[in-house]
Amino acid sequence: MSEDRILIAGGGIGGLATAIGLAQKGIKSLVLEKAPELGEIGAGIQLGPNAFHAFDYLGVGDAARSMAVYIDNLRLMDAISGDEITRIPLDDAFRARFKNPYAVVHRGDLHGVFLRACMEHDLVDLRTSAAVEDYEQDGSSVTAILHNGERIKGKALIGADGLWSNIRKHVVGDGAPRVSGHTTYRSVIPTEQMPEDLRWNAATLWAGPKCHIVHYPLSGWKVFNLVVTYHNDAAQPVAGVPVTNEEVARGFEHVNPVARQIIEKGKDWKLWVLCDRDPVSNWVDGRVALLGDAAHPQLQYFAQGACMAMEDAVAMAHVMGDTPNDIEKVFQTYQGMRTLRTARIQLQSREIGQHIYHPAGAHAELRNAIMRAKTPNDWYDTVEWLYGSTGVDGAVSPETLKR
Repeated sequence: MSEDRILIAGGGIGGLATAIGLAQKGIKSLVLEKAPELGEIGAGIQLGPNAFHAFDYLGVGDAARSMAVYIDNLRLMDAISGDEITRIPLDDAFRARFKNPYAVVHRGDLHGVFLRACMEHDLVDLRTSAAVEDYEQDGSSVTAILHNGERIKGKALIGADGLWSNIRKHVVGDGAPRVSGHTTYRSVIPTEQMPEDLRWNAATLWAGPKCHIVHYPLSGWKVFNLVVTYHNDAAQPVAGVPVTNEEVARGFEHVNPVARQIIEKGKDWKLWVLCDRDPVSNWVDGRVALLGDAAHPQLQYFAQGACMAMEDAVAMAHVMGDTPNDIEKVFQTYQGMRTLRTARIQLQSREIGQHIYHPAGAHAELRNAIMRAKTPNDWYDTVEWLYGSTGVDGAVSPETLKR
C-alpha cells in the first residue's frame, strides 16, 4: 500500500541518498522534487574520507569512486605574498589513517550516481514538479500537501528540501536563513585555459584579507573548478546570478598577481550570497524529520555540506532499518546521532572563515605561524573527529572534543 512508503521532500543529493539507503533496508520511498526535472546546479564538491564511508554504506562506492579526481594535497597559500603556508598530504599515510581517500567531484556527476541508483531500484519512486508546501499528520501517517493542493500519504515525511525548506518552516519555524555577507563566485573552465603554473593536483586555497580563491581539477582533469569569495557585506540572499569578470575582480585587486590570474581566466561567472542558520536541537515533529541543508545549513568553509547530508542518509537508513515500524522513535534516535556533530560543523565553519580564510595583518601572520608548525600527523590528529566518522557513530564524543 502507498501508505507504507516514506515520503522524501527534495531530490537533491541528500534526498536521493536517503531514498537509496532506505531501499537497501527494504523500505519503500517516494521522492518529491519541486523542479521539473531531477538534476544539480553548481560545480565542484570536495569529498573527505567520511563521504566515502557513506558511499560504501549506501551501496554506491564503486560508482562514486569511478568519477572522482584523487588529489595529492590540500594546499594553503598566502594570497598576498604568494607563498605556500602549509600543505596536508593525502597520500598512503592519510588513506591508511582514515581508511578512505580524499577526492573532488562535479556536483552533477555525484547527483547522477544517486539518481541512477534510485532509478534502478524498484523500492524508489521519483516524481518531479511536486513541491511539498505543508503537511498534516494523525499519529499513524503523514500527508504531504503539494503546491497544487494535491495530497500524498505516507507513513513518514523526511524534509530534504534544502536551505529554504518548507518543511523546516513547520518543524522549526525560525524564519529566513542568516545572510553571511560573503559573496561567492563560481566558474568552470577547460584545463587548457587554466594557467599552466597553477595546474596542481590539489585542492588549493589562496587566503587573503576578506577574500579567498579556491581551485582544483574535475571530471578526469578535463576542467578546473574555480571558486572565489569576497566578504563584501552583501545584505540579501542571491543564487546563481551571472556576473562579469570585472565585477568579480573588484574584491581581489589587492591579492598577488599569480592568484589573480584565476579571476582573469574564469568564464561565465555566477554569484551566490552565502547563507546558513544557527544550529537547533530539534529537527523532528512526530513523523516528520529534517535532513541535510534543511536541518543544518552551513557555510562552505569546511567543505562538508554534501558530506553531512550523506552522513544523515546513512544514519537515517541505519536506524530505520532496525525499527522500521516505530517512526517516532527512529526520528528521535536519528536526531540524537546527528545534531551535535552537525552543530559543531555549522559553528566551526563560521570560525574557519574568519580565522583561516579571511584574516589580515597580524591575525594572518599568526595563522601562518600556527599552521606552518603542524606536521602531517598533527593535521591528521586535528581532523580525526571529522574524517573518522561514518555517520552512524556521528555523536560528538568526549575524545573528539579534546582535539
